[in-house]
Amino acid sequence: MTPTGTPPRRGADTLTASEARRITLAAQGFSRRMPAAVAPRHFHRTMDRLGVLQIDSVNVFARSHYMPMFSRLGAYPTSMLDRTFLSRTTHYVEYLAHEATFMPVDDWPLWGFRMRGWQQRISSPDEWGHVHARTLDWVRAELRDRGPLRPADLRDDAPRERGSWWDWDDAKLALEHLWRCGEVAIAGRIGFERRYGLAEQVIPAEVRNTTIERADAVRELVRRAARSYGVATVADLNDYYRLRDQAGVRAAVDELVDSGELEPVSVRGWERGGRLLPTWRHRDAVVARRIDRAALLTPFDPVIWFRDRALRVFDLDYRIEIYVPAAKRRYGYYSLPVLVGDRIVARVDLKADRAASVLRVQSAWWEPHAVAERDAPRVAEELVRAARWQGLERLSVSGWGDASDAIAHALHGQETPVDRHEHPREVVSAI
Repeated sequence: MTPTGTPPRRGADTLTASEARRITLAAQGFSRRMPAAVAPRHFHRTMDRLGVLQIDSVNVFARSHYMPMFSRLGAYPTSMLDRTFLSRTTHYVEYLAHEATFMPVDDWPLWGFRMRGWQQRISSPDEWGHVHARTLDWVRAELRDRGPLRPADLRDDAPRERGSWWDWDDAKLALEHLWRCGEVAIAGRIGFERRYGLAEQVIPAEVRNTTIERADAVRELVRRAARSYGVATVADLNDYYRLRDQAGVRAAVDELVDSGELEPVSVRGWERGGRLLPTWRHRDAVVARRIDRAALLTPFDPVIWFRDRALRVFDLDYRIEIYVPAAKRRYGYYSLPVLVGDRIVARVDLKADRAASVLRVQSAWWEPHAVAERDAPRVAEELVRAARWQGLERLSVSGWGDASDAIAHALHGQETPVDRHEHPREVVSAI
C-alpha cells in the first residue's frame, strides 16, 4: 500500500504543469469538439464527466448551472436544460453533493451518510429539529396529503389559528432540514422556485431503499472525483464532493491505488513548503495533445471551484467580490474567468442588460500568462458567442480594467456593435 502522506515513489511519472492542466481540461470535456446542435444526450454525457452541476441564484449574466454546459457544448436553448434538470425527471435530483447541486437520481444512496448525519444533528436535544418537532410533523403531513409543494403553497395554508408555535420562517427551515435529512426531495422547480416532496414521492423505491455504508460511499465518490479531475491531490479529492473527511479520503486513495485505478505521480510546481505535493492520476486520464478552446467559466465550474487548486493549476488567484463594497472591488461584482487553450488568460465582469438587449462587459482584466495580441481576439469571439446565446443584440465594453482596450479593439473586427460605458468610457457594438 502506498502511504498517501508521502511523495510518489521513485520512478513514478513526472508531469509538467502544462500536462497536468491538459489532463484536467480533457477530463472535464474541454478537449472534445462542440456538437453542431446540442441535444439532451450531450447534457447527460457532460454530467457523466462532471458528476454534479452546482446551482446558484445569481443571475447578473446567467445562473451558474447554465454555464458549464455552455462552456463545454456551446450555445443551447436554456429551456432544454430546464426540461432536463429543473422539471421533474427520472434523471436528476438536487442534493448537497458539493454545495446545492443537480446530481443523478441514482446517486441518492451515496449521500445516505450525509443525510444520517444531518438527522442526528437536528434531532438532538436543544437542536432545531427537536425544538420545532411540531412544525416538522405538520410539514410532513402536508406533503403526504397534498403531494409535492412549493413553499408558497404551504404559506397559503399555514395553520395560524393553532397558536404562537407557527412561524413562516420555521416552515421554510423545516423543508430545508427535511431535505438535508433525506426525508424530502426536490420534485423539480417552477421558475427557480423549488417544489418539495416526500422522498417516496420523488425517488424510485429501488434507489431509495439502497443503503451504502459511509466508507464505501466515500471510496466511490473519491473514485469519481479522481476521474473528473484526471490528476489530483488529496485536498482536491476531498473538496470535489465537499466530503470534509481527509482521513476517509486518504484511506480511499490507498484502496484505489491498490486496485490499480489510481497511480502516484508528481507534478512540477505542485509544491508546498518546497516539497512536491503527493498527487495521483486516474488510470483513464489522458494528456490532451492540445486544448483549442475558449470558454467563459462560472465561479462554480469544477475546473476552478476549489480556489487552492485554481491557483495551483492555472495560477488563478480568484475570489468572488459580490460581498465586497463596490468601491473596494478589484475586478467587479461577479467576474468570470476566461479560458483560452489550457490557460486562464482573463477575467470579465458581465451583466446581461436585457431591457437594452446589451451584454455589458463591466470590467476586463488580463491574467499573468495572457498575451494580449494573441488572446484578445479569442476573448472577443467568446463574448460575442455569449451575447448571442443570451439573445442580446449588442456588446458594451467599459474602460475599467487593463484588458478592456484590447478586447474592445478586437470586438470592432467582429460583426458586433460595440460601445463604451460608464467606467469611465464605453464601446458598444451590435451582433
